Amino acid sequence: MRLVKRLDIYLLRNFLGLFLATLFISIFILLMQFVWMHIQDLVGKGLALTVLAEFFIYAVATVVPLALPLAILLSSLISFGNLGERFELTAMKAAGISLFRIMRPLTFTIALIAVGAFFFSNNVLPKAQAKLWALIFSLRQKSPELSIPVGEFYGGIDGLNIYVRQKDPVDGKLYDVMIYDYTQGFRNVSVTVADTGQLYFTEDKKYLLLRLYSGEAFENLSQKEQEATGTTSIPYRRETFAMKQVLLDFDSEFSRYDESVLDDQHVSKNVVELVHSIDSMAQNAHEQSLEQSTKMVADRYFGRERRQSRQLIPVEPNEQRVYDPEVCFRAMPTDRKLYAARIALERAQNYRDQVDYNALMLDDSQRYIRRHEIELYRKFTLAFACLIFFFIGAPLGAIIRKGGLGAPVVISVVLFIIYYIIDNTGYKMAREALWPCWAGMWLSSFVLLPIGVFLTYKAATDSSLFNPEAWLREYERLKNDLKQRYEYYSRSLRGFSLRTICHRSGR
Repeated sequence: MRLVKRLDIYLLRNFLGLFLATLFISIFILLMQFVWMHIQDLVGKGLALTVLAEFFIYAVATVVPLALPLAILLSSLISFGNLGERFELTAMKAAGISLFRIMRPLTFTIALIAVGAFFFSNNVLPKAQAKLWALIFSLRQKSPELSIPVGEFYGGIDGLNIYVRQKDPVDGKLYDVMIYDYTQGFRNVSVTVADTGQLYFTEDKKYLLLRLYSGEAFENLSQKEQEATGTTSIPYRRETFAMKQVLLDFDSEFSRYDESVLDDQHVSKNVVELVHSIDSMAQNAHEQSLEQSTKMVADRYFGRERRQSRQLIPVEPNEQRVYDPEVCFRAMPTDRKLYAARIALERAQNYRDQVDYNALMLDDSQRYIRRHEIELYRKFTLAFACLIFFFIGAPLGAIIRKGGLGAPVVISVVLFIIYYIIDNTGYKMAREALWPCWAGMWLSSFVLLPIGVFLTYKAATDSSLFNPEAWLREYERLKNDLKQRYEYYSRSLRGFSLRTICHRSGR
């Protein structure tokens, strides 16, 4: 008997074509969303095409794990919707082939895709994320491309506002230049005006040289400069020049961010590295907590302050020492009681500050552990979501029996939005330590898995779940049943009332 039959090949051919198409569409949509979030890091920087291509390649690798469940949901929904719409699914069931037998080759395929998604998230995604975020940090440090407009102020250079009335498009010469320099603060703004000017970059591309011709410069004098020059009556300095050069700090080169800084971050680690980091940090946090508690106990009961506190009450050489705090406090005079109360309050405040500081230090370690645990569970939940969405999309397509890009796209988008909201809610609960990390990251799976089981059962039993006529018939049946029950109980209550009245009247 052949392991792969013609029916399996037919189903796989239809499904894989739709899967590749929907995967491309899903990646494109999620990529546009990601690019829109970082559009300010890309626009106006004068980046080379190779840098932009590198950014898009790493971004595509980052959105693939999230695009896979959406593509599986949409492709399985369209595939089984087409089978139902063309009555091919009905013919298969009439030939004695069950829905589980029809879904079997696609189930094995989706299982392989889920395993591949896990290995992709474990081996490829950490490297892509490390390179992507290193590139994003590099883009944020890149200075914007110098393009001074005509007739408006340009603020692309830190601390300067440049206004140019006219610019020669051939040689780039500037006419009627006005520069506001507020690097020393808005109260010490210096203004420079010139008839013409020219911009040059230095050879190392790290500085901008501005040559101005036939102009004047005005600068406010500070209080110290007025006292040093003895010109307290003159609030500003005026300078007339025929040619003046201004050197501006403007690095136009693209410098790479060191990727080794991200080696200790959760986004750049695989499963083995995440587990090792979690165990190491948990052990360090436990040792740190034990050390802090031991130190506080030692300082409280065996420290120098405790020994000094016992000297607050002078005792005679032959007098028996009493260490009961209540007895000691009552034996003190009034001024010593006030002093002891003030000392006790200060020490309590010091211990409280120390406890808060220790909790803050331990909270950093716990936050580090939670981020690694979230990333660890995410690698499994995204792969498991592929299976869940297949068992939602395939039975749903068999029930609604609608193919194409109409109803399946709407249903897929709605289900994916619900999944994204639930998953994001669980992630935030785990990140803020309101829930355990495993509960927050598996929340979406716990919610959607029963839905997939329910839809699979309904599709296997040929349930008319989304048939309006079936729901209308069920509604009419329920309404008639309630009406009959109402009439029956109404007659019973009227008969009971008549019998009661007759009995009470003696008839």
